[in-house]
Amino acid sequence: MKTVSAVIRPVSILPVSLLALCGTAFAGEPPGVDTGDTAWILVSAALVMLMTPGLALFYGGMVRRKNILGTLMHSFIAIAVISLQWIFIGYSLSFGPDIGGFIGGLDWIGLRGVGLEPSAYAPTVPHLAFMIYQAMFAVITPALISGAFAERMKFSAYIIFILLWTTLIYNPVCHWIWGGGWMGDIGVLDFAGGLVVHLTSGISALAAALYIGKRKGYLEEAMPPHNLPMTVLGAGLLWFGWFGFNAGSALSSGELSTMAFVTTHTGAVAATLTWMIMEWIHRGKPTMFGAATGAIAGLATITPAAGFVGPMSALVIGIAAGGLCYAALNAKTRFGYDDSLDAFGVHGIGGIIGTIGAGLFASAAINGVNGLFFGNAKQLAIQVTAVAVVAVYSFVVSLAILKAVDIIAGLRVDKESEIQGLDISQHGEEGYFL
Repeated sequence: MKTVSAVIRPVSILPVSLLALCGTAFAGEPPGVDTGDTAWILVSAALVMLMTPGLALFYGGMVRRKNILGTLMHSFIAIAVISLQWIFIGYSLSFGPDIGGFIGGLDWIGLRGVGLEPSAYAPTVPHLAFMIYQAMFAVITPALISGAFAERMKFSAYIIFILLWTTLIYNPVCHWIWGGGWMGDIGVLDFAGGLVVHLTSGISALAAALYIGKRKGYLEEAMPPHNLPMTVLGAGLLWFGWFGFNAGSALSSGELSTMAFVTTHTGAVAATLTWMIMEWIHRGKPTMFGAATGAIAGLATITPAAGFVGPMSALVIGIAAGGLCYAALNAKTRFGYDDSLDAFGVHGIGGIIGTIGAGLFASAAINGVNGLFFGNAKQLAIQVTAVAVVAVYSFVVSLAILKAVDIIAGLRVDKESEIQGLDISQHGEEGYFL
């Protein structure tokens, strides 16, 4: 175990009573805590936090100019709202002592009992470090859904929706898979959130798009992205943060985090090039918008498999992501639903592909579990079952939440406000003065 000794000189002059009030002892690292692993988890938490502002830019550049601030707000305010939900009840519901395999208890409500001792989930880092790392996953997940109803949902309804959604969908599914629940018990593989993050948000996005309905003028008037450089900048920040998302999920700095880092990048570049080639063949020209979307599809898809597969398997998963997610996005006009920023086509479809990919390509040489192609057909069956259960649960409960919020606050802005744009009608400000 690596150890680093340090003396925090300013603390020595503080009254003992002040330290007691703070509830923290600075005499040294608790037994079992590895400072190198802790540093990696804290850096990874910061990287994952950066992904949500990155998502704001990625989505923000895609909408029309009159809705840029409203779209940015969806992601930015989720950082505050969901972080508080996580601190008060979300972490305890997700990772607290198990109740029947379905949900965590409220033993850790308000972070009671969550301190600097090592976490049972990450035994070489402080419990608080693990908690705040997982908080960043909870933050970005409902923000992903906002892409489905961009340009038409009331801001007040959005806040109520993400609070209910996180409590009733994210927290239980997180517990099932990562927090000691029943899916973890049967051996479901989800290294960094293909089910917990991408499938829950993607399927819920589909439910939201269907329930809320199409934007005014959808398929009747042009609705091009107003700022593609902003979208590309957002994609770059997401890609950068994704290394903390996936490699950080090893919960230590070492061989497994290195493999997850490499497979993450491999899946992303494979999907980017596959998307570009398919678009070039299909539409006659490769676009920057397509390449950026392909990169995010590859990153979302490799997420559940990143710590279970090798680089060549990640390459295959990335190629599948580029091809199938591209097909899904092109199919939405045929089916007639308005998933404004393709949350379902990228994250829902990507989560399904990556979770099944883990069941096909997982290798015991990397992380102790084999998939179908390494002689374990049962693992594929487990992965498919998990996809079906999480998809159905997310869709049904999302519809119930949407209906409840519609009754409480009304989901959609009126026609005049939608035509005017959400920046003025919901926030009283404009993104640009041209």
